[in-house]
Amino acid sequence: MTESDAELVVVGRVTSVFGIKGWVKVASFTEPQDNLLDYGPWFLNEQGTWRAAEVAEITRRSGSKGGFIARFVDCRDRDAAAGYTGLDIAVPRTALPAAEADEYYWSDLTGCRVQTLSGEELGAVDRVFATGSNDVLVVKGGGRERLIPFTSAAVPEVDLDARVMRVDWDPDF
Repeated sequence: MTESDAELVVVGRVTSVFGIKGWVKVASFTEPQDNLLDYGPWFLNEQGTWRAAEVAEITRRSGSKGGFIARFVDCRDRDAAAGYTGLDIAVPRTALPAAEADEYYWSDLTGCRVQTLSGEELGAVDRVFATGSNDVLVVKGGGRERLIPFTSAAVPEVDLDARVMRVDWDPDF
């Protein structure tokens, strides 16, 4: 594989098998979810190693559960599909559009140091997740885990070059 881990961005995950003909369920981490269909080539992470995976077919799942179902070129039955379950799907960063001003890819925020406005270190961003109203930063450090809303009020400054975020947050909270 020619893509380095730093050049790949996780955009989804294979969640389970679907049927008996080699199809798998795919969860999209993109916003909107259909953007997953626009990005490629796909790479799958197997035991810490990324490998290219050619998608033979992909379609949106009908019904209330949404998501997608896909079949990989080398996957023809349920047993083969089971081997894909739980694998992250990534694409080269160059396949993604540039982020707009004051917009960030979650993968760029992960690992950033987090400081209060007064300079007190709170830890680093471990992960980001979405809620109904805003995204939330999971910050780990000092033996603690903090959930900080990713809003302009709580996070007034993000410096991706320095890999630092400054937050308006009480360190005791």
